[in-house]
Amino acid sequence: MHELSITQAAVETIIERMGATPIRRVTLEIGVLSGVVVDSVRFCFEVIVAGTPLRDAVLDVVETPGRAACRDCTLEFVVEDPRILLCPGCGDADVRVLAGRELRIKSVEVENVCARPAVARTRPEPG
Repeated sequence: MHELSITQAAVETIIERMGATPIRRVTLEIGVLSGVVVDSVRFCFEVIVAGTPLRDAVLDVVETPGRAACRDCTLEFVVEDPRILLCPGCGDADVRVLAGRELRIKSVEVENVCARPAVARTRPEPG
């Protein structure tokens, strides 16, 4: 299951950049042609973040659709099944993938941690 190592790398990267700052939300962009199983990433994330600044974070996943272009007839089309990369216009297999292989951290939302309010000093009343 390579999803475990992918998810571990994403969490480690966020911790390297954000340190001990509590994280509220993480958004990953995963293309449908990337070969990554989104449900496995979700499961691994829940296990990996225990005891880290991401322990309370919500994981959002944006799945990007696959798109390709035929080198023969130049038709651009949506690829729904990564095992079938044939042009629906002419049937040619000489296609170029344009989108759908993405695998990246799209955004990280940090917890809004404010400093404790300072205790106001009071002046003695003149008198």
